[in-house]
Amino acid sequence: MIEMTSNRYGKSRVRLVKVTRQDGLHELYEWMVEILLEGDFETAHTLGDNSKILPTDTMKNTVYSLARDSSATSIEVFAQELATFLMGRNPQVSVAHVTVESTIWKRLTIEGRLHPDSFMRGSNERAVTKLRQDRKGSTLASGLVDLVIMKTAKSGFENYIVDSLTTLKPAADRLFCTALTADWTYSEAIAEGGSVDFNALREEIRETMLESFAGHDSLSVQHTLYAMGETALNKVKAITEVHLLMPNKHCIPVDLSRFGQDNPNEIFVPTDEPHGTIEATLRRG
Repeated sequence: MIEMTSNRYGKSRVRLVKVTRQDGLHELYEWMVEILLEGDFETAHTLGDNSKILPTDTMKNTVYSLARDSSATSIEVFAQELATFLMGRNPQVSVAHVTVESTIWKRLTIEGRLHPDSFMRGSNERAVTKLRQDRKGSTLASGLVDLVIMKTAKSGFENYIVDSLTTLKPAADRLFCTALTADWTYSEAIAEGGSVDFNALREEIRETMLESFAGHDSLSVQHTLYAMGETALNKVKAITEVHLLMPNKHCIPVDLSRFGQDNPNEIFVPTDEPHGTIEATLRRG
């Protein structure tokens, strides 16, 4: 006998740009949404019965329609609104998973003043939130993706295992570059709170980790990763867990001796491949 142990379906990569216009000052948001639903859908698979299936095209339309009426300025609040709306209309749905990813746009500064309606794309960094909502409650995790950061001092890597295949030279002073991906889980009270300033919380967590990265005397990527996560958990009580992924984007010193020149740790070749991958999850005990 064949049993279906799980199933879900939905709509992915629903792209949305929203502009709010108030007193001549515009705000610009670019979000990408994914909706996945779990529930009583087994007969759609086994019998071809679509009577309990909400079309994924309807999910796409829901994103745009809800965005028109929504006053949400954070991806977390918009995810909560989407999940609540869909579950309120669809009793056959037991769990709604909503992921919203945000692209960074920065307001232009013209002649020393912030321009009211002109923007430029920021870095490749993206903000993301993932909401899981069922009939009893919800869990909410947010984070950032591909934040490229580098420090040119206070970083080394020494005293590691050396065997017959080791060619890496110890370095007490090296460049430390990574593309940080981090996500954190909000406490239950925060996840279900209706008046939480998620943008302010995100900025506090982000800045806390960046301050730790900049100030840390790094003995390895692992060493600094732990310091960043530890500092965030100690400072921001709204989060209970943080996961960090930090690929080591190598900068290799160039040997200039063949040209009769020295290289006092100033000339490097950046390379992304292959790269070291370091990640860990920290939780408040």
